[in-house]
Amino acid sequence: MKEGQEIYGIRAILEAIVQEQPLDKIWLLKGQQGPLFKSLEQKIHENGISHSYVPIERLERFSRENHQGAVARIAPIQFQSLEELIEKNIDQKSTYLLLDGITDTRNLGAILRTASATGVTGVVLPQTGSAPINANTVKASAGGIFSVPLVKVNHLKDAIYMLQAAEIKIVAVTEKTDQTLFENNFDSSVALIMGSEERGIHPSLVKLSNEKVILPMNENIGSLNVSVACGVVLYEIQRQRHHNSK
Repeated sequence: MKEGQEIYGIRAILEAIVQEQPLDKIWLLKGQQGPLFKSLEQKIHENGISHSYVPIERLERFSRENHQGAVARIAPIQFQSLEELIEKNIDQKSTYLLLDGITDTRNLGAILRTASATGVTGVVLPQTGSAPINANTVKASAGGIFSVPLVKVNHLKDAIYMLQAAEIKIVAVTEKTDQTLFENNFDSSVALIMGSEERGIHPSLVKLSNEKVILPMNENIGSLNVSVACGVVLYEIQRQRHHNSK
């Protein structure tokens, strides 16, 4: 399927869900009723597909085709199971990225590019509140998106519990600590939580983390772009592991 390809109509989208097409997002007409529409809503909730309710004008921006009050976009990649990914890499020093509230496609693409360059095991995204995986994301990743396993979960808490059950350390990169990135030992499997530059990591996720680290910087700079911060952390992990393997 082509990047950004859309599906129009309730029946077509229902069929795509049944056929397990990787749907990135579904837009539904506000106030829509009827048994077929209710069936689609049920399937969306059962499969945890990202969706939103929009006015008719939003749907007609896609196309003048008969959309029946529903438009879906096919993701350019297939998402993977976190459970299977953990099992597959259980005997290795793994690095997972949990991205909280990264809504800009260019930031997400840049993070995926660095994740590919540093051999990240998997990037975990929440079903809602995350940038879409579309042509802009693919372009910003410079193709890196196709070499990094991507996972979507209903909530990042689900991923944290699953990773902790596999004895993988959860590290939140946050300003709410005095321990710097360089003081932390990354020689074992780790899952990093990264938040947006504006809002940071949700407090409930910080609370669940095993450790917290901060990126030291001059006082005249409050924070770094999340994709830049991500690169700094990932390469510090690479540096430590390379040094310890000598």
